[in-house]
Amino acid sequence: MKNIGASVSEVPTQEKKEAEVKKQLGEEEEEIEEEEYYQMENEMIFFLSEAPEYQISAVAEWGENARGDVVVGADTYFRHISTGQRCESVRDCFSGWSDPDEHATEKWETLCRRIEDLSNLEEIICDEKRVEV
Repeated sequence: MKNIGASVSEVPTQEKKEAEVKKQLGEEEEEIEEEEYYQMENEMIFFLSEAPEYQISAVAEWGENARGDVVVGADTYFRHISTGQRCESVRDCFSGWSDPDEHATEKWETLCRRIEDLSNLEEIICDEKRVEV
């Protein structure tokens, strides 16, 4: 039992020694502070050049600090064509929806393909308001 009591009393002594060493060396434990940021959002529209009435909405959300630096990466998504719900891909925008007109279906397909072919899609969704494809 004496050993148990001795080892228990040594722990606080060891902690005190470590604290003194930190003080002597001038080391202070740094607290990690989260940088404040502003939630930014851009909603934009892609439309078909030969038929502007065919449109798909996309949204980008990100965080910027007071200096305008991006501190939270962009989250981009599309809005469902009829419900407005979040869709992860442009093709998901048509889930559960169909246009009875075969000609219209072809135009929607063209619009989707052109959006998918864009090389800088995330940047476009973050920066633009309307994009003709």
